[in-house]
Amino acid sequence: MNFIVSTTSLLKSLQTISGVINSSSVLPILEDFLFEIKNGKMTVFATDLETSMSTELNVESKDNVRIAIPAKIILDTLKTLSEQPLTFKVDTKTFAVEIVSETGKYKLSGENPDDFPKVPQPEGTSDVALAAGILSSAVASTLFAVSNDDLRPAMTGVLVQVSPEGTTFVATDAHKLVKMKREDVKSPKANQFILPRKALNLLKSTLPHSETSVQVAYNKSNAFFTFENTRLTCRLIDAQYPDYNAVIPVNNPNKLTLDRLEFQNALRRISIYSNKTTYQVILSISGSELKISAQDLDFSNEATEKLACSYEGNDMDIAFNARFLIEMLGVLSTKEIEIELSTPTRAGVIRPADKEENEDLLMLIMPVMINVG
Repeated sequence: MNFIVSTTSLLKSLQTISGVINSSSVLPILEDFLFEIKNGKMTVFATDLETSMSTELNVESKDNVRIAIPAKIILDTLKTLSEQPLTFKVDTKTFAVEIVSETGKYKLSGENPDDFPKVPQPEGTSDVALAAGILSSAVASTLFAVSNDDLRPAMTGVLVQVSPEGTTFVATDAHKLVKMKREDVKSPKANQFILPRKALNLLKSTLPHSETSVQVAYNKSNAFFTFENTRLTCRLIDAQYPDYNAVIPVNNPNKLTLDRLEFQNALRRISIYSNKTTYQVILSISGSELKISAQDLDFSNEATEKLACSYEGNDMDIAFNARFLIEMLGVLSTKEIEIELSTPTRAGVIRPADKEENEDLLMLIMPVMINVG
């Protein structure tokens, strides 16, 4: 059984879904792509049992073909070939595959397609649609705050809460928290689910940067993302997400407004001189001046910078982890930011000074105890 396909379109499709595959998989079949051809359409699947991706492309074929092909060898071959039609000859009894190019032949051993794990199908799902740009922005704004602590599985993903009022995305690792609400993405019924980190990373790298609509379907066990000719399916994290609203301070009488890039660059310089265990920087706010300082007594390193700012509230010294602050500021895109503070022992709340339409973004960072020694 044969099929003919363009090298560039096949390579592009395979690279779109190849991030799912783990190189050191327990089951050898999980290191394969599953090719399914029906009526001149080819669907290629990749899975690691938790997350699956598939993509469609056009091929020339009079046959209906199913074959599992090792991912590494097919990707490495396609990367070295120029744009041309490739003919794949598949022996359905031995699963041998011969690839014929303009100048050569390449033979490899495929595997039984029936051994490839079945990909979950959307059944009993609820649906919500949103623009790819909105989903991409929500993933980029929250993914960095996801926890790496497998002992708290709920926090290793992003919480998505849908309702008739809007959709909220939340991530936290107990040191920092991000909450983004979109008022223009609504669902008839209130519901929530937790998306795992790997699926979010795959979405981040494959979502088109456009207003393409993304259809999101979900049930109790899986979520399904469909956009253009690609589908991503992931198993949801089955855990109770902590009550994140309880840690967001409500009364923050002290408000600091300053230039985001100036602040970020100053933190980058000052943090070079900070302790390499705590990355502690101290913000000393007085009137319209912010002093940023850090020291590492082990090496007698210290640094101080002053920035102009707008400040309403009592003079204050508060310390944060510089790496966390720099990371948070890097996710934002506004010229100015607002930092709301209450006391040196309570969390600081960072917001963009200029809100985007239909978007409410809040970032929270826990302070560190000021340690001069």
